Amino acid sequence: MSPGAWMPPGLRGNGKRSRLRMRSSVTNQSPSVSSLARLALLIIVVALSAVTQALSAEIKLLNVSYDVTREFYQQFNPLFADYWKKKTGDTVRISQSHGGSSKQARAVIDGLDADVVTMNQPLDIAILHAQGHLISADWASRLPNRSVPYTSTVLFVVRKSNPKRIRDWDDLIRPGVSVVIPNPKTSGNGRYSYLAGWGYALRKAAGDEGRAREFVAELFTHVPVLDTGGRGATTTFAQRGIGDVLLTFESETALLLNEQGGDKLEVVVPPASVRAENPVAWVDKSVARHGTERVARGYLQFLYSETGQELAAQFGFRPQNPSVLAKYCDRFKPLDLYTVDEIAGGWEKASKVHFADGGIFDQIYQPLK
Repeated sequence: MSPGAWMPPGLRGNGKRSRLRMRSSVTNQSPSVSSLARLALLIIVVALSAVTQALSAEIKLLNVSYDVTREFYQQFNPLFADYWKKKTGDTVRISQSHGGSSKQARAVIDGLDADVVTMNQPLDIAILHAQGHLISADWASRLPNRSVPYTSTVLFVVRKSNPKRIRDWDDLIRPGVSVVIPNPKTSGNGRYSYLAGWGYALRKAAGDEGRAREFVAELFTHVPVLDTGGRGATTTFAQRGIGDVLLTFESETALLLNEQGGDKLEVVVPPASVRAENPVAWVDKSVARHGTERVARGYLQFLYSETGQELAAQFGFRPQNPSVLAKYCDRFKPLDLYTVDEIAGGWEKASKVHFADGGIFDQIYQPLK
């Protein structure tokens, strides 16, 4: 600016100071700009957090199962939830429902809203298709081993020192021996126990069904009470002190000894027994309605993982993974296992011939008075 140019009175003679004031004025505005930037960043962070929470959902599953898997799934569920969280970011909350296998199947047909069913016999899943129209007809082929991740068998539990000297199936029908078996009409455990006895007698009699019928008829004259499920039968035997021998799943015997201690009860492994297959399935109509098919499928597939197979073995279920089974060979004693297909023509035929209203069981069973 030339020396003679006009200037505002406040700036005359002090150009340097005025320039400093102008710079100061600009500098004093920067905190406001910075605050706005921080506020904008905070808004973005909050928005992203909301989106993340929305994408990371909480999913609820209901597993409807049979009596003696309660403790197993209490341990399995958090292992799966942790695995699924790491894999997908989603939180899974799993509820359990337990009871006699056949009663549970009927409850699902009648409206119990299961995402997955984990039963102790194929019949109790097949009925969900045949009568409930809730699952696909090809359910057994959707997972390995016809959707059977682990198996079991029927063993004997006796009082300590085995005072009745029970070793084999014929010992169950000796005079004075009282046998506890759950009801074959309502319990998969009871059906397997019945068929285990039927199969033993059928094979002993070289396929003579009349002799097999005589054997199971005599066997059930030694049964003082029929509980609706396997856990109820265990309570009758172990806590109420009824009976000399309990017939139940191998997995239940491990739990029972753990709870009662080895000073009260012991397990007898008969030379032969039935192979109990424990199938699983997701319920198509329920998972479609809930939007849970992916996680339900993952839940059941996790049963086949090494983690799932290890846990199954620890709870007394025979794993399908050969290396895991070999690891627990001391726990799972070898015995001659026969299948329901071999001794009864499969579950569909067995259900009609033996357990339907008016079937062989109804014909031979007379409640004790």
